Amino acid sequence: MSTDVLLERTEGHVLVLTINSPSTRNSIGPEFFQTLSRTLAAAAGDPAVGAVVITGADGFFCSGGNLHQLAGTRNLDAEARRARIDLLHRMILDIRSCPKPVITAVEGGAAGAGLSLALAGDLLVAARNAFFSAAYIKAGLTPDGGLTALLAESVPRQALTQMCLTGERVGAERMHGLGAVSALVEAGHAETKAIELATQLARGPEHATERILGLCRTAHTQTLEAQLDDEAGAMVASMVDPEAVEGISAVLARRAADFTALRGAGFPGSGLAT
Repeated sequence: MSTDVLLERTEGHVLVLTINSPSTRNSIGPEFFQTLSRTLAAAAGDPAVGAVVITGADGFFCSGGNLHQLAGTRNLDAEARRARIDLLHRMILDIRSCPKPVITAVEGGAAGAGLSLALAGDLLVAARNAFFSAAYIKAGLTPDGGLTALLAESVPRQALTQMCLTGERVGAERMHGLGAVSALVEAGHAETKAIELATQLARGPEHATERILGLCRTAHTQTLEAQLDDEAGAMVASMVDPEAVEGISAVLARRAADFTALRGAGFPGSGLAT
C-alpha cells in the first residue's frame, strides 16, 4: 500500500480512502492509480464494505498529475507514455464499475486528473468554496482520465468546451447549479457529509443498489431500447431477491426495512457464496 494513501473503515461499513500527499496538493500518478484499483477490487468482494468515500488530506482534494513526473515522460517512447495513461483510465473504469457506491468529497479544489477522479464517483460532495478546473491547457496538454466524457454527463457542451479550452476555475456553487455536484456543504465538512451519505447507502439493499448503480451508469450512453432491456432484466432478478421480500414486507407493514442481515448473501442464482 502506498504511503500516499490512507484507508479507514467506519462503523457504518464505509471505506474512506484519503489521498495523502499535501506537499504536492495531493497529486496523483501511476502508483496511486494502481493502489485505488486494487482497493476497489478488494472492497467489491468485501461484504463489510457497503460504500466507498474518496477524499484528500489537509483541505484539498487533488491537484491532478504531478507535473514534475509528467515532464519526465517526454523521454519515454509513445508506448510507455500510453501505458501510464492506460493505468489512469483503468482506475476510472474501476470506479465506474465498482458494485459499491463511490462518493467523492472535495475540499479546496480538484484539477486536471483530480477533476476526473472527482467526477468519476457516483455522488460528489463539495465545500462551497471549492473549485474545479480542467487545467490541462495551461500546461499545453489535453484532457485524459475520461474528463471530457465525465463532464459531458453533467454540464452543457458550451460549459464543457469553455472549461477545457480555458482551464479556468469554476466554483462549487456553479458546478452544483450545472448538476455536477450532488451536495454543497460549508468548508471543512465535505468528508463528513460524504460519509453520512455513504453510511445511508451502505444500509440499503446491497443487490438492488448494485443493479441501480449499473443502470444509472449506462443511462447517458445507451439507447432507450437497450436501457429498457437492462431495466427489465434488473427488475426480473430483483423480484425474487430476498431483499425484495424484506423491502415489500416493510413497506406494507409501514416499518423501516432492515437489509443488514442480507449483506454478502450473493445474488439469487448467481453462484456467488452465500
